[in-house]
Amino acid sequence: MRWTCACAATLAALFVMTGDSPARSEAAGEVNIYSFRQPYLIEPLLEEFSEETGIKTNVIFASKGLIERIQAEGRNSPADLLLTTDIGNLSQAVASGISQPVVSDTIDSAIPETYRGTNDEWIGLTGRARVVYASKERVDQDSITYEELADPKWRGKICIRSGQHPYNVALVASMLAHLGRETEAWLRGVKENLARKPAGDDRLQVKGVYAGECDLAIGNTYYMGKMLTDEKHPEQKEWAESVKILFPNTAGRGTHVNVSGVVLAKNAPNKDNALKLIEFLASDKGQTMYAEVNHEYPTKEGVAWSDLVESWGTFKADTVSLNEIADMRRAASEMIDKVGFNDGPSS
Repeated sequence: MRWTCACAATLAALFVMTGDSPARSEAAGEVNIYSFRQPYLIEPLLEEFSEETGIKTNVIFASKGLIERIQAEGRNSPADLLLTTDIGNLSQAVASGISQPVVSDTIDSAIPETYRGTNDEWIGLTGRARVVYASKERVDQDSITYEELADPKWRGKICIRSGQHPYNVALVASMLAHLGRETEAWLRGVKENLARKPAGDDRLQVKGVYAGECDLAIGNTYYMGKMLTDEKHPEQKEWAESVKILFPNTAGRGTHVNVSGVVLAKNAPNKDNALKLIEFLASDKGQTMYAEVNHEYPTKEGVAWSDLVESWGTFKADTVSLNEIADMRRAASEMIDKVGFNDGPSS
């Protein structure tokens, strides 16, 4: 874990945590953030927030365990906010009892209800569409549906990461919301169309298309941006340039969109400042900065997409509430195991 002050004087000063909680702050000028999101994604926003408000932001960065940490700290937790990705993590935070409702007319007017939790116990800040990456060379069609992924014409031509990854569990949950019992047959069809056992992250699925291992890959939109702009791994630009993005069901019910978001901690010691930060992240400036850094979609209506994201084309988003999808995640996960999805095709 790493702790940093995202203010001008100390932005670069990161140091390893020893495991002790930071001192609980009652100062009016601070806000304490626990973040699953990487430092480079949020530090520019927090620096801007501090410059505008004078409020210092203290951050713990970690890849796992923050929800459990807040639970263990209980009433003495210094956490004001939890920043995380995926409806699964957001709903887990609420179910764990570490959240409280965000009461703000500003948030209610900025963020559509589709991207807010029941009683506003989580707030979606950016969106990422779960799309199909199709080979430019071998796939002629320019539209597709999720249902079509089970069509035998794609036998041996689809690459995907683990079915139990939260991104795919949410996708299957969205299919349950639309198809009900028919989802199991659909999932079995997709399994039979896989080129190999599910493995790797979303970027490696695109690599599979580039290498000719498959013709279609399932992934989140922002990975296109990551690959095209990753100067440390220039080969990934070649992977990305070998595919086109197809937004499934955009002519019908819409493409599944997941979110990154924020939770207001139940025992937030700096609640007022925490609310100010959430409102900043939901503002036009915050939404623009947040979305551009990670090539995601603003959840606030009317905020322009970045030029890169705009270049991928427009699409219709599925309007099924993420709260409904969250409620179906367990059933989706059980179905993924029932069909042996991660065992690969013909298993």
